Amino acid sequence: MEIILLGIYASVVYLVFIKFKLLPWTTPWKVAVAIFPVVALGTMLLLLNVVAPTTTDVRVVKYVVPIVSQVKGRVIEVPVENNRPVKKGDVLFRIDPTPYQSEVRSLEARLVSDEAKVGAERARLSEMQTRLPDAQSGERQLLEQLNQATNQMASLQASLDLARKRVAQNTELAAAGAGNRFDLEQAQTNVTELTSQIAAARAVEQEVREKLSGRINGDLAPVAGAKAQISTALAQVQVAQAQAETTRAQLDNARWNLDQTTMVAPGDGTMVNVMLRPGYFVTGVAFNEVMTFVDTEYQIFALFNQNELHQVEPGNEAEITLDTYPGRIIKAHVDSVIWAQGQGQVDASGNLPQTTFVSPPGRFPVKLVVAEHDSEVFLAAGARGAAAIYTEHLPLIHLIRKVLIRTSSYLDYLIIKHHISLH
Repeated sequence: MEIILLGIYASVVYLVFIKFKLLPWTTPWKVAVAIFPVVALGTMLLLLNVVAPTTTDVRVVKYVVPIVSQVKGRVIEVPVENNRPVKKGDVLFRIDPTPYQSEVRSLEARLVSDEAKVGAERARLSEMQTRLPDAQSGERQLLEQLNQATNQMASLQASLDLARKRVAQNTELAAAGAGNRFDLEQAQTNVTELTSQIAAARAVEQEVREKLSGRINGDLAPVAGAKAQISTALAQVQVAQAQAETTRAQLDNARWNLDQTTMVAPGDGTMVNVMLRPGYFVTGVAFNEVMTFVDTEYQIFALFNQNELHQVEPGNEAEITLDTYPGRIIKAHVDSVIWAQGQGQVDASGNLPQTTFVSPPGRFPVKLVVAEHDSEVFLAAGARGAAAIYTEHLPLIHLIRKVLIRTSSYLDYLIIKHHISLH
């Protein structure tokens, strides 16, 4: 572009000073003609680097997923081929499922037994809870009988005390010759009858108390004992349920292990490093990669010097050229500037920061998003190229940068290498 502009400028100088002689070709004009393009081109390039920065370090990166088996076993099938595209859910390889199927069947049978035990314990608990109201009703009846016996004894005791007073009174009257002998004998008879009734009532009260304490009529269990038995049965139900839940969790884990004997693609992409073959034994150990999945989704980063980005904002127009597509311009826009790089990180350690050697300032990556009409273009992982960002400032001179980047893209058609003949 600079050569084109210089050519246009030289043509104008020739027409003005040589052919049409509109101005005299004197020494001052010669100096001015020589200095002007230098100053103009320098100013233009400085402005371009600010309002339309460019870089020759564009990188296409893709997500890479190491495929690691979750379970161990002998590989029986590898239907995927090396460096071939796959769709999400495609089978990558299968492991012999026999031991995992056996474990699932064993746990299914154990779960049936545990659930049956839970049902039996619940039925036993329900039966005990049904008996509890009867025991509580019997206890209430005994308490009522005890209350009646206690009240009866109190009433009889009061009557006995009164009868004893009458005996004493009639005895004094009879001794003095003023009382009736019959009344004394009647009072003594009343004392004897009341004493017998009190003894009978005391026996009834004692019997009721013994029934409440459970020492008589063993078929009538105390309520406290019934509640204790219910608590024990409830605990047994909970233990059986816990055992069933443990077996159910083990069964879920066994089914998951069985599912993992068939490894599928995590997404749309390409399988590389496929060296696995039937008969190979995988161990299910982390980081023991058996093949590699390269996702079709990609990200594009352009690395710029730090002082080139002070005018760049998200949404700015961008253009990308890649070495894999000579002569093609891929439209994009700025997604974001990643304001961080490795030199800004200090690891936690006991070592002091190194200050004896100062490395050059690192560049900041800018994430670019390809425009919709170029989104179907295949971009290889690791592809490199150049990019230019067009800010909102001085849009008139953006045309110069666009011409420069297109010229650079067409130069990618040139492949310069030394030919070495081998004999």
